[in-house]
Amino acid sequence: MDWDNLRYFLELARAGTLVGAARRLGVDHTTVARRIQALEKQVGAPLFAREAAGHRLSEAGRGLLPQVEGMEAAFLAVEHAAPGVRQGLHGAVRIGATEGFGNLVLAPQLAQFASEHPGLVIDLLALPRLVHLSRREADIVISLERPARGAVLVVKLTDYVLQLYGAPDYLAAHPPIRSPADLAGHSFVSYVDDLLFTKELQILDELHRPAHFSLRSTSVLAQYEAVRAGAGLGVLPAFVAAQDPSLRRVLPSAAHFVRTFWMSMPEENKHVSRMQATWEFVRSAVAAKQEHLLPSNAI
Repeated sequence: MDWDNLRYFLELARAGTLVGAARRLGVDHTTVARRIQALEKQVGAPLFAREAAGHRLSEAGRGLLPQVEGMEAAFLAVEHAAPGVRQGLHGAVRIGATEGFGNLVLAPQLAQFASEHPGLVIDLLALPRLVHLSRREADIVISLERPARGAVLVVKLTDYVLQLYGAPDYLAAHPPIRSPADLAGHSFVSYVDDLLFTKELQILDELHRPAHFSLRSTSVLAQYEAVRAGAGLGVLPAFVAAQDPSLRRVLPSAAHFVRTFWMSMPEENKHVSRMQATWEFVRSAVAAKQEHLLPSNAI
């Protein structure tokens, strides 16, 4: 059986789309499709179900995947042990995370990690939606909800704090806010309710049910910019807003919320060296950022 065909199978299983796999492999998507067709002919069964959103592993594909990953691990071990071969991590790791956490916390840390491992390619999906392990959208996922089922390795990555913020000009133009009752009549910046991707972000109702929203967005970074611009009050993560001198905390003792980030990956990935190394790096990098995520002046 042609190892190159198996390598194309592996990348398509990880990427979920022909275009994504082609990008990882540095080839045209038609080459990926041709290689997969050749492998399916050899195996005698379809390895993927073709769907509008991409390619999902079939039953035969799910059975083949761990065997090919084992072959990959063995190949890399032999390659790295060969005389004159530089030791190091090789291949691609795709990490899914929420937009704010991915952009502001993970991206700088992962840039450092990537610079230390030039043979590694990090794909960071920092999105205002759920990234699904079950759909092979990512190799490692950081989410606000703990995965409830499946052959998945899960750890609690970190807690983080959110608080109510406002811009000085906005606050100066309105009566002082001394209790949650004083929030009546204020404008708020928040999420679009029917597009909220997790119940963990239904935070504002715990404090006050607004009568008026000046701006709603699926993006926490857009909300942050709107609050900075004086559009209204908004609940924001401390790692987004606490270091910004142009924002003020509102009701710091009452408007204080804690949420949790969970990190997960398929059990089958834990024996792949680049996955193990990335997993451990993210854990240690986030542990070192606790003052950023849980600032002492925000608790």
